[in-house]
Amino acid sequence: MTRPSNPENEAACIRRILAGEKRLFHELIRPCERPIYFLLLSLLRNEAEAEDAAQETVIKVYRNLHLFRGDSQFRTWVLSIARNEGLGRLRKNDNRREDSLDALTDGESGDFTPAVLTSWREIPAEALEREELGALLRKAIEGLPAIYRNVVLLRDIEEMDGRETAAALGITEGAVKVRLHRARALLQRELTPKLKRFAPKGRKLFGWAR
Repeated sequence: MTRPSNPENEAACIRRILAGEKRLFHELIRPCERPIYFLLLSLLRNEAEAEDAAQETVIKVYRNLHLFRGDSQFRTWVLSIARNEGLGRLRKNDNRREDSLDALTDGESGDFTPAVLTSWREIPAEALEREELGALLRKAIEGLPAIYRNVVLLRDIEEMDGRETAAALGITEGAVKVRLHRARALLQRELTPKLKRFAPKGRKLFGWAR
């Protein structure tokens, strides 16, 4: 069977799984494995725990597959389960909370744009392929506050749209927009001084000339 890649294929695959073709679940869940892990890693900040939480998420998806009604994308539904798993572990471990930053950002207008804001995607593609730059970018993203890091991973790394990201994180689309803008501004501030040396002469980095 062709791996599910759209809602129609996913719906057909789910029907077959629920009818007894359990082996098809591996094909259904495979496209979600990477975003599940990245979301949990961004929440838990621990690779081993993220892997364990990802496995538990997959088990919960399988056990609750009959509850999926198709009101949202399958991946969105799966990531909401992953997020609940991650937040549940944070509460259980009495780790850091998102409440204070949520109060500051969720109520703000989705039209907010920080000064001198440009996308970190403007880093030359050939430079991003270099191992050193990749390491710098990963470190910068890892250093973001969780509420910003989660949005960057889903929107800019996994390339989910705003509505799907909002549903996966349990926030509004306006909050996604605000957080993404602020995350990119933070990344720009952190990375620009370090990356200027990689930009060819005459090229712009983050929209700024060298």
